[in-house]
Amino acid sequence: MAGVTDAVFRRLCKELGADVMVTEFVSSEGIIRRDDRTRHYTDFEETQRPVGVQLFGAHPENMAEAARKVMDWKAPDFIDLNFGCPVNKVVAKNGGSSLLKDCPLLTAVATAVAKAVPIPVTAKIRIGWDAETINAPHVCRLLEDCGIAAVTIHGRTRAQGYTGQANWDVIAECAESSRLPIIGNGDLASGRDIEHRRNTTKVRGLMIGRAAMGYPWVFREARHYLETGTQPDPVGAEERWAFMLRHARLALATGRFDSERFLMQSLRSRLMAYSKGLPGGRVLRQRFCHIQSLTELEDIAAAWLAKDAQFHGAGEAEEDVLLEVGS
Repeated sequence: MAGVTDAVFRRLCKELGADVMVTEFVSSEGIIRRDDRTRHYTDFEETQRPVGVQLFGAHPENMAEAARKVMDWKAPDFIDLNFGCPVNKVVAKNGGSSLLKDCPLLTAVATAVAKAVPIPVTAKIRIGWDAETINAPHVCRLLEDCGIAAVTIHGRTRAQGYTGQANWDVIAECAESSRLPIIGNGDLASGRDIEHRRNTTKVRGLMIGRAAMGYPWVFREARHYLETGTQPDPVGAEERWAFMLRHARLALATGRFDSERFLMQSLRSRLMAYSKGLPGGRVLRQRFCHIQSLTELEDIAAAWLAKDAQFHGAGEAEEDVLLEVGS
């Protein structure tokens, strides 16, 4: 979720019903060097608690030092260790899911960090490196003795990336056999998904990731489903546009970006995700690809809501119905 779950996005998700959140993952080496760009990844607002700062790295002593520095700077509620990221540039540095191939190093990192800070330390893993080396149950047993407080398991291997389906049988096995609380993750996009996994496994929690990137209302709708047993209608177009504008305005107000142009460029993929399923999606994507300012976004929103022909003309009928959650 790097590049997505910044402080502004987490604030919005909290308002929509998210319980516990984790920052974008941050390099332990960057923390130690006190790199300002790295440090801002650890920012969070008090209203976002409980919140954890997620670290990645493969050097036990440096990971421990980074955790102590984060404690001094931010005092988060917990530290989360990323042993699951499949991205090549992270794996190439022996970080993320690469540690699933080196369990002695993984346990050394986990033990060092757990001993270094007085707050809970959690870990996120995948079910294994590839289909031939699915070792999540073994990794969970190792982490039980490292001082780790809980483990989140994404139900895919590193080789899968984000393709195919999450393997919930392995997650269920870990939840059944481990003494640690297990949090399940993968292919959770609605209240029905949450209820099903809660009722068919012994997981102690469920983590929503990619589904929230384009549809952060998933938290609110999942809560509604769990409380009432009914699935609410997908969020309407006006609320989507209001959300897009508010996200951009809040991000601009942080003052973290060198220019408004740079901010809007960084939000292009977010705007495309938020607008998925709106009529005129093809034209919207083209406009978002070149957006440079908040005023331009406001103009696009006003034109769309006024049913401007460029967005609501012929040839866009296939996009006239908002997509269901999880599509």
